Amino acid sequence: MGNNVQIRDGVVFGEQVWIGSNVIIYEGTIIGSRVVIQDNAVIGKQPARAKNSVMLDRPKQPPAEIGNGSTVGTSAIIYAGAKLGEDVFVADLATIRERVTVGDKTIVGRGASIENDCTVGSKCKLETNCYITAYSSLGNDVFVAPGVVTSNDNYMGRTRERFANMKGITMKDGARIGANATTLPGITIEVDGAVAAGSVVTKDVASEELVVGVPAKFLRKVPKSQLLKYQ
Repeated sequence: MGNNVQIRDGVVFGEQVWIGSNVIIYEGTIIGSRVVIQDNAVIGKQPARAKNSVMLDRPKQPPAEIGNGSTVGTSAIIYAGAKLGEDVFVADLATIRERVTVGDKTIVGRGASIENDCTVGSKCKLETNCYITAYSSLGNDVFVAPGVVTSNDNYMGRTRERFANMKGITMKDGARIGANATTLPGITIEVDGAVAAGSVVTKDVASEELVVGVPAKFLRKVPKSQLLKYQ
């Protein structure tokens, strides 16, 4: 354990846990065995709401859970209500919000952000500074390249109608998005669908198809050698 560590009441630790300096672990957090928590990380904090926010108050979230063998990087923040599976790697400065589940062996890159109410499957790679918007669902073996931005609000913050229609991205198993691509709200990328770098996705992407451009359009089928079932 490093210096200036704060461990609040009721925190549960497994065996062989390593904690860096200036770490804060909030009440009731469950930390598995062989977990590494690096300097300045914050785990289990309750979400706060801006005074002028139109979002409804949410009840207090249950404690965060960090699975066996996982690593939480320097200055990463894991909110209460988040659940990380086994051997998850959360890189420096990443943020994982409340009511998020992350599957085994997934990598959350440096500065990546997973907003509230998302599910992320196993063996995914969410690269540096990508943004996974709230109410998104990612399957297994999903790849999201650096700088990708997803969205969930077609009304861009105007009218209360938007609350009933908020929906993030759905990425089925093996779906992939290239660097700096942007997806509109409610987009689905089917199994092994792929989005080229820099594209703006305005329509669903079919299974095993590659789309490219602004707006993104079908270019060709994904080569068989790239399909998940042949890996």
